[in-house]
Amino acid sequence: MIPFVVTALFAFLIYLLLAAGSGDLLVWSPAELAMGLLLALLVAAASRTFFAGRGDYRMANPLRWLLLLFYIVPFFLEMAKANLDVAYRVITGRIRPGIVRVRSGLATDLGAVMLADSITLTPGTLSVDIDETNDLFIHVINIPPGEEGKDIVEAGDLFTFTDIPAWIRRIAE
Repeated sequence: MIPFVVTALFAFLIYLLLAAGSGDLLVWSPAELAMGLLLALLVAAASRTFFAGRGDYRMANPLRWLLLLFYIVPFFLEMAKANLDVAYRVITGRIRPGIVRVRSGLATDLGAVMLADSITLTPGTLSVDIDETNDLFIHVINIPPGEEGKDIVEAGDLFTFTDIPAWIRRIAE
């Protein structure tokens, strides 16, 4: 019951943040509040075990969500660099696509999913699979020379400006 309530409260707060400014009651209308509550209950019913399930309330800690805000800055730096790299490769035609196995070094499933999502959101890469040891299989637009023969690549090698896996480790583990 507690994971359901924690997830419902979190979903309702996110809804209130996204729907703010269009109502009569404070900054929400009564219909918006009712719809937000209904959606929060549906989200909690569908995802209560993912957000705060099995007695694990790490992600319910507000400090971890603050860390998530600090993670956004290095992630956007990596995304900007990847946008420029993909534009360069499209213009010049220097593309050597392939799939590489990346050792994530993350112990939790949530951390591995966050890393996979971060990689997929970065232009020129796509997370294809995650195995039972949380290693990821990533399709990249350009495999650097000398990397083709490697069986496993470290996750930090995919990002040049910052260490994205270290940020995810702080948040999810």
